[in-house]
Amino acid sequence: MITNPFAGPGELLAAAPEFRRRFRTWRGERPFWAALFTFAAGLPILYWPYSRLDLGGIPLALSTTSGAGSLVIGILLLVLGVALCCRTHLRVFAGIATLLLAVISFPVANFGGLFLGVASGLIGGSLACAWLPPTAGEPPTPPSEGGTTAVPAAEGPSGDS
Repeated sequence: MITNPFAGPGELLAAAPEFRRRFRTWRGERPFWAALFTFAAGLPILYWPYSRLDLGGIPLALSTTSGAGSLVIGILLLVLGVALCCRTHLRVFAGIATLLLAVISFPVANFGGLFLGVASGLIGGSLACAWLPPTAGEPPTPPSEGGTTAVPAAEGPSGDS
């Protein structure tokens, strides 16, 4: 544990493996990648309608009447991404809602954030629907990188009698 955040790099490097192990355990108990893709889907959907681009001195604006729709869809995707990390029991609802919002964002929000939001939303929603919580017998972290664990072979019926 880091006792002094302004300490030298030696203490931070010594605490890095412990932090990585705890983060890996935390990540394994929730649909982390689904949440990350869902959150990432909301960002381009929110960004493009409100951005101003200059191409060689010519202003280019993608803002249309879909600005309000983009705002609602983008914020809902951000909230669903955070909800997937905080409330794992909502994974199926959040996954289906993410899939529906990603498909709806295609005609409403400038081709779904120029295809980035749609693609990321479809991946995140699919991962959220497919994720299952770890079972009680499953270890929360993978075995250490240095060692290997042997899995006992299943014994079949004995045919020697």
